[in-house]
Amino acid sequence: MLGAMDPVTLLWVVFALSVVLVCALDLCVITRRDSFMGAAPALRWTGIWIAVALAFGALVFFLHPKGPEVALLFVTGYLTEYSLSVDNLFVFILIFSVMKVPPGAQPKLIKLGIFLSIVLRIVFILFGVALVQRFHWLISLFGVLLIWTAWKMLASVAEEPADPRNNFFYRAATRIFPIHEDGPSSTRLVVRHEGRLFVTPLFLVFLVIGSTNVVFALDSIPAIMGISTDPFVVITSSVFAVLGLGSLFFAIRGVMGMFKFLQHGVSVILFFIGGKMVADLYGPGRAWFQDHLAVPLLFIAVVLAVSVVLSVWHNRAFPAGKNGRSKDPV
Repeated sequence: MLGAMDPVTLLWVVFALSVVLVCALDLCVITRRDSFMGAAPALRWTGIWIAVALAFGALVFFLHPKGPEVALLFVTGYLTEYSLSVDNLFVFILIFSVMKVPPGAQPKLIKLGIFLSIVLRIVFILFGVALVQRFHWLISLFGVLLIWTAWKMLASVAEEPADPRNNFFYRAATRIFPIHEDGPSSTRLVVRHEGRLFVTPLFLVFLVIGSTNVVFALDSIPAIMGISTDPFVVITSSVFAVLGLGSLFFAIRGVMGMFKFLQHGVSVILFFIGGKMVADLYGPGRAWFQDHLAVPLLFIAVVLAVSVVLSVWHNRAFPAGKNGRSKDPV
């Protein structure tokens, strides 16, 4: 039966099976509620999920009718979306810290956050692709939006992180729903107490994570569509970038301060992709990027590598003092 499928349909089937397999392992085994994963095994599992994504890219290379071109776009989109997903994960860790979420409840919230990220990305991508296919000039509008997002992200680096409790949905929920403390070790979002239903503080945290996911999904759509508007490339690279974030969460939550310049790197990447999307409105710009498909991939890979290397160098040159702040004189 599989042999009778056309190559693109077969790749869609492999993609769907991969998503089910990764979700089953990562969300049911690796981040099960009663476990605490150390950084080393978490990094190994993260490496496995990255290898799965790259293996799928290899299948695309050999099976897709436009194998080399589509595989290159897939890897480029995957790197872009993965860097945005890591930035999203940093925000999750910050939310957990500020809102004092107990460690035992964090895996469950990460699971829900990942599922929500997948659903939102697919919905927004299908909507965005349909719009762009009908109104191609929207690509340039998305490019301008992406440049503005990059500037906003870069300008916010030096600012103090916003308090998640100021989130609109958090404040609205505290006024609408009765809240009941369910104990420090509870992982329930809703409880029944004295015959009435109450939401727990974890439910409020999930609302903050959910609204944050919406913002990140909206930001990621112009980014991935700056790489390609092919639904196959856009959906597969975006979803693969979100898969495995459960294990990555355990890997980076203790060392997130080591990646001081990652947000700078992501901002530069968004600037680049936004400029590419604006250039796509003009014939010469579109033709140049179509003839040099490897340029975006090389640029993104170099920027990410430089941001990580600079972060490692900075941490060694200016180690944190007793107050936990870097001794950087700048």
